[in-house]
Amino acid sequence: MSDLLQRMDVVARRRGSTRTGLWIALALTLICAAALFSIGTLTSRSAGGDYAASSGQTLTVMTRNLYLGGNIDRPIRAAIDRTGAEGVLALGHANHELQEIVERTDFRTRSRLLADEIAAARPDLVGLQEVAMWRHGPIQLDKIGQPNATEVDYDFLAILLSDLANPGSGTAGSAEDVRLTDRDVILLRSDSGIRIEGRGGGHYTTQFKVQLGDVTFPFVRGYAWADIAVGSATIRFITTHLESHSAKLARAQAEELLEGPGGNPGLSTVIVCDCNSNPASPAARVPLPIGSGAAYQLLTKDHGFTDLWVQQPGSADLGSTASLGELVNDKTPDFNRRIDLVLARPATPVDITASRAELTGNELQDRDPATGLWPSDHAGVVVQLQVGPH
Repeated sequence: MSDLLQRMDVVARRRGSTRTGLWIALALTLICAAALFSIGTLTSRSAGGDYAASSGQTLTVMTRNLYLGGNIDRPIRAAIDRTGAEGVLALGHANHELQEIVERTDFRTRSRLLADEIAAARPDLVGLQEVAMWRHGPIQLDKIGQPNATEVDYDFLAILLSDLANPGSGTAGSAEDVRLTDRDVILLRSDSGIRIEGRGGGHYTTQFKVQLGDVTFPFVRGYAWADIAVGSATIRFITTHLESHSAKLARAQAEELLEGPGGNPGLSTVIVCDCNSNPASPAARVPLPIGSGAAYQLLTKDHGFTDLWVQQPGSADLGSTASLGELVNDKTPDFNRRIDLVLARPATPVDITASRAELTGNELQDRDPATGLWPSDHAGVVVQLQVGPH
């Protein structure tokens, strides 16, 4: 099996009028040259989705985990205690099972639901996680662990951008080598008047690693960022996906983020993330860097980021965003953890506050009526920010 998780960092821009536009995606990655994508027009598919205007400069942001489409632990569990030919065959068969599940959780169907969400909410910026590219190829016993599966099955970014540009569009027992590239993406709606002043991305050196025989498979995670001008203020917008297998590694990755693009206290910063760190965890309320709330505590209590969901006025909603079953066809939703977060740390003289927030993709009517599929195994979070003088 080729690289289990190989992360590419992407910034995308949508140009156009209030209801139509052109999406352009610029890939910023450590593993391939920058690439430019452009496609058709976007039409808002739901009326009344805009947030009400209010005094001062507003910025609406969204965080959205797209869901890879299957549980990537499946091949690991199948092969972890096996060696030699037995381990290779177990890995290949598990890859085939995983591919079948990705087919069943059909991203072409789910992408149309996600495009509906984005069109209805009309955020200025969207931070996406788990923007997968699935590829396959014949298994080669002498090349296990090499990224040589090249036949593209699903490119989540290309499919989603196509659905945003073309409303209502759609396309309709063996062993295999399966390759997954997982990307973080920023989308910018340029008719908001926001300007990009800089952008970039990177990988965390802290990684969850699995040893299968003589081959080490790293889960390479990272982030994408863009510096944007909102009125007279400059804000760094970051999207990231912290490690899900280990709270200790998630916290260490948050430390790297704070030592890198999120570490300048003189620059107003907004982080949207699948942080895999639950504010309701007891670890989020104790000084010890342990448990599932450790990364949240580091970001908020130790480094001054405000959790904007709890800051919004008048909301009693817990804001739970995770998670549904592997097949994302649950009859009823059971979102019981809040791990998809929008965090902000303003720098003097800028002030950033939340005037409104809501969840998306978390109600029964958000499912596809024909298949029962949900948009993702996570709900999305949309927050309207007020940006002004402190």
